Amino acid sequence: MTPSHATLFALLYAVTVSAVEVPHPLSDAFISLINTQQNTWQAGRNFPLGTPMKYIRSLMGVLPDTNLLMLPKVVHEQEVIESLPEGFDPRNKWPNCPTLNEIRDQGSCGSCWAFGAVEAMTDRYCTYSNGTKHFHFSAEDLLSCCPICGLGCNGGMPSLAWEYWKHVGLVSGGAYNSSQGCKPYKIPPCEHHVPGHRMPCSGDAKTPKCERTCDEGYNVDYKKDRRYGKHIYSVRGEEHMKAELFQNGPVEAAFTVYEDLLAYKSGVYQHTEGDALGGHAVKILGWGVENGVKYWLIANSWNSDWGDNGYFKILRGEDHCGIESSIVAGEPMIV
Repeated sequence: MTPSHATLFALLYAVTVSAVEVPHPLSDAFISLINTQQNTWQAGRNFPLGTPMKYIRSLMGVLPDTNLLMLPKVVHEQEVIESLPEGFDPRNKWPNCPTLNEIRDQGSCGSCWAFGAVEAMTDRYCTYSNGTKHFHFSAEDLLSCCPICGLGCNGGMPSLAWEYWKHVGLVSGGAYNSSQGCKPYKIPPCEHHVPGHRMPCSGDAKTPKCERTCDEGYNVDYKKDRRYGKHIYSVRGEEHMKAELFQNGPVEAAFTVYEDLLAYKSGVYQHTEGDALGGHAVKILGWGVENGVKYWLIANSWNSDWGDNGYFKILRGEDHCGIESSIVAGEPMIV
């Protein structure tokens, strides 16, 4: 065997061995591997071992968002930035805004792009009124009735969700089977976590048909129920993001999910093992420092059984997994 052949053989052998040695992303071995390779966060079981990876990938519903670059960029004053605290939780600043404590459930649908948007919009309707006004924006209305946003349950673009809010408006709507608001969410929650009592997740939810009418029993007309955004914009950079969160409330962020995040339980997440699964949208609430590690505080939309009661923390200040590159926010029109 010539040296070049020997080298090629060694490389092929190494690749083969490494492929064999990487455990399945939902296995106990993979969870143990994560926990032995870092000490800033704790992994554990969230998804049942038999959960199809196809279903999990379907939850990552952010499509490439070229419109984001077209949004105006907000820059906060240096004086504001320098006065910010080491940590911030909006639930302490705006105690009369109950949706800051809410974890929603997107079900078997790649609607994270819509959920991250309406969650932040709902919070901001309250924070901009200093806790005096409340409006629960409908994920159902945005998911099913925004043709420019993307492909419904097969993915969408966060920036266009906010554009739709500004130009067309969104009605109210609560969780599945809640009878709350004009258009509650139509896709049922499913049991993508352990332990649980919901029906199994199939990953094949179809985008609900757009119906521009309110559910029976809601006594406000669909068009009259709509609320709008006044201004929408992007925010870039750690310090400007902190100032935005502190002054105005939560924002929507998109980032790349890797297989190890599926097992997040506590601590400050840093990508350690596993392949990329796709783009995912979430709501960033605040920030802090844990055991000397800076983090963003984030609400996910995989129900409260996942992670730390539905929340997770991710490394702050290094654009980890792209978490600081795709921030969208806006000011609501309060009525």
